[in-house]
Formats: sequence, structure tokens, C-alpha cells
Amino acid sequence: MQESNTALEPKRPKVGWLSEDWTAAVLGFVCFLLALATAWYSAPADFKWRADEAPKGTKWTHVLKPYLGSGGAWSHDPRQCLWSNQFEPAANPSAAITTKAETYWPGLIGAAAMLSVFSAIGAALRGERMTKFFPAFCPIFLLAVLAMVMAKQESIRALGLEYVLWAVLLGLLISNSIGTPTSWRPAVMAELYIKLGLVMLGAEVLFGTLVVYGVRGIFVAWVVTPIVLISTYLFGQYVLKMSSRTLNIVISADMSVCGVSAAIATAAACRAKRDELSLAIGLSLAFTMVMMVVLPQICSWLDLSPIVAGAWIGGTIDSTGAVAAAGTMVGEQAREAAVMIKMIQNTLIGVIALAVATYWATVVEPQAESESDGGNVPNKSNAAPRNSPGLSEIWRRFPKFILGFLAVSLVASWIVEQGAFENLWLKDAVQGGVTVSLRNWLFCLGFVCIGLDSNLRSFLPHLRTGKPVVLYVVGQSLNLVLTLAMAYLMFEVLAPNPEVMDAGGSP
Repeated sequence: MQESNTALEPKRPKVGWLSEDWTAAVLGFVCFLLALATAWYSAPADFKWRADEAPKGTKWTHVLKPYLGSGGAWSHDPRQCLWSNQFEPAANPSAAITTKAETYWPGLIGAAAMLSVFSAIGAALRGERMTKFFPAFCPIFLLAVLAMVMAKQESIRALGLEYVLWAVLLGLLISNSIGTPTSWRPAVMAELYIKLGLVMLGAEVLFGTLVVYGVRGIFVAWVVTPIVLISTYLFGQYVLKMSSRTLNIVISADMSVCGVSAAIATAAACRAKRDELSLAIGLSLAFTMVMMVVLPQICSWLDLSPIVAGAWIGGTIDSTGAVAAAGTMVGEQAREAAVMIKMIQNTLIGVIALAVATYWATVVEPQAESESDGGNVPNKSNAAPRNSPGLSEIWRRFPKFILGFLAVSLVASWIVEQGAFENLWLKDAVQGGVTVSLRNWLFCLGFVCIGLDSNLRSFLPHLRTGKPVVLYVVGQSLNLVLTLAMAYLMFEVLAPNPEVMDAGGSP
């Protein structure tokens, strides 16, 4: 398919008001504000602005929580995921009697309604026709539902096979068998869905997490990460001699920063091709599943303290969900440390995107143009010097949706600092109500579309050499060694047995 080879650069709508990146930034920020506004209706009666403490047992339940979900876990009967948790009898009959009945279909219908409306607004802002969008959205959402159902099967969940994997596989199955139907194309908007989800991720990345472990956590997350990213990229260029610099940097960012989110931001910054992004995501998912199982065992074998083990896990495993699962295998303290370090690392997404956009505009592309024109210039010494790209060019290629991510993160961080009730308010809007659910659904839709837009034949030139796999293995090995050394230095040598503080209200 030709679409699988197009660059991931901001698309300019034919007849519309905003580019794809600005659409994601604006619409994502508005969704976050709506989540906060609707959460306000659920405020407890004893709400007090800037209160130091909330009374014990205070509840703040989002009014939309029953109408926005992704189903429940199931073992043998998938209806338990889609309809109700009462379809499968409990192993213990007495437990079946005491288990509270939950109905899931209103949440699925509500998710479909909200996602279709937000996606339609996003498509309209980019100049798409609504008459073709809604019929196209229905089959794509059904594929996303199927991916969610598969991921919630108990045995599959135990293996760490998340919905992202199933979404990509379902899309690939269709695109590489019968082909993606033309009627679906108006709703195949992989980048818009994922960028919207990344903007909402900002509500979970609070700047207050930077002070939870102070300089120790920042050294583990902020010092090791750029070293690994740059070293891996240079290894790919000068040792492996990879022909595609964009594939090289996307894999390096995916592996060193925070997996899929960093890969998408970096791909947008350097204009990587869709098949290169898909390949990087596939490598990330494969190695994440292995590391999630193996790394806790290695932590036990090395007899690492819980906080060192958690910092090591959080700094090396790509997916935040897999980080939490692997940390839990070590212990509760390790899980908390792992999630904290991963959240600190997630704050680098915008910095990395800006750095890659700047480097590509000022170094990579001018160098590529010079090399391509070298044979046409009789005397290079007499050739007119090329103008270095200015700030306007760097700004043009900078992924603007990162600004939405930062805006959401700043607002969420400010709310948390106001008081105990404000902390509950944000948690209700994020975890208890809207943004986390919408983010998961948007990611799922996005990865279904990535699969629908990808042709496995386009992967063959990259996989035939084996260089992408070697790059990932070597880079991740360096990441494991440096992160473990830094975690041990920070939490054992320089500050042994530090007190694990509360997450500062992190949702």
C-alpha cells in the first residue's frame, strides 16, 4: 500500500482550519478540561478548596464512570467482558453470592459515542466530510473492542499481552489478507488518534513526580536515557551502517525513552515512514513482553533492594503498564519506585521530540541534500553555501501536539499542588472517569489503524538484514547496564535506604 510509505509529518487539510498536530493539541486539551468540568458535578458535599486534608472515607466518583469503560476481565465466556461479570460462575460459590454485579455494555456504548464525536470533530477540523466518517468509524471501533476483549482474557493478561499488540495484529490481518476496504479510509486516522491519546497522557505525567525521588530519580531517568539514545543511534549509523536514519532514531527513542509514545513523537519529528514506526513498535512490544517476565527474576537473583529493582525496571521496560506489572512481581515498594521513575522518564517526550526535530532540520537533511547534489556540483569550493535552517523550519517540523501534552501536564500538576480535595478532583477526572479510559481507547483505535495502513512486505527489506533487531538488542543491553549502575549508585551508595515518599498526588 502506498500509505504505508508516507512520512509521518503534519498533514495539511484540504479544506479545514487546523493541521493534524494542532487538532490533537487543541482537541486533547479541551477533552481534558471537559473531564475536569464533568468531575466537578461529583464533588463531595464537604469539598473545600485548598484543604490540607480530606476527611477519611471521602469519595469523589465521576458522573461518567458507568458510561465510559472497556469491559471486565474474563476467563471462558467473553460475554463477561462485554456484558456483565455474572456470566461465569465463580470457583467458590460463596464468592459468587458476595460478588457485586457489574454491567459493562453501557460503558462500551458510551465509549463508542464519545470517541465517535471527538474523532468526528477532529476530522472536521482537518476538512474531512462527516457523511463518510461515521459509517467508516463503526468497523474500526468494533476491531478496537475485539482487541480489548482479547487483552482482558485472564491467561492472556497474565502473559502481559496488552491490547496494543492485538490491535496491531487485527489491523495487519485485514490489510494483508483482504485489504483495507476503501469505505473505511475516512476513519483510518492512526496519527490523530494516537496524538490525541498522548495529549491526554499529560494528565498522568505530573511535574511533582520529579521531586518524589529528587536528584536520585532524575539521574536515573534523565541522565541515562539521553546517553543510551545517542549511543544507540551512533551505533546504528557507524557500526551497523543502517541505511534509514529515521528508522534508526525511532528505534533508539522507542527503546531508551518510553516505548510507543516516544516512538510516535520521534517519528513525527523526523518524518519517519509508517512502516518504520510499525516495525519499531513491533520490536518494542516483543521485547517488553520478555523483559516484563525476565527482569523481576533477575532482580531476585541479584538480591536487589526493592527500590533499586523498581528504579531499574522503570528505567528500562518500555510500556508503563508492563512496568507496573513487573514491579508488582518484586513487591509493592518496587512497583511504586518503578512507576515513579517511568513517569519521570515520560516527561522527556517533548524534549526528545524537539531535539530530534532540531537535529534533523539542521544536520541530517542538509547533509542528505549535500550528498545527493555532490555529483552535480563541479567545484564544491565555488558552490554557494547552503543556508542553515532557521528557527521557523525547526518550529514547522516540531510535533505541535507535544504542546498540548505539556499544557495538560502543567494544569494537572498545578491542580495537585492546590490541596487534598483538588488532588481527589484530578484523580476522579483522570483515573476514575474520563482521560485514562479515552486514552486507552484512542491508542487502541490508533494501533488498529496502524495495522490497517501497514503492509508486511514493506518490513522485509529492514528485517532481511537483521540490523533493527541487533540495534534494539545492543541498545537495550546498554540501557540495562547503565540504568542498573545508576540506580545502585543513587539509591544504595549515595543515599542508602531512602524513605519512599508519597507520589505527591500523582494519579
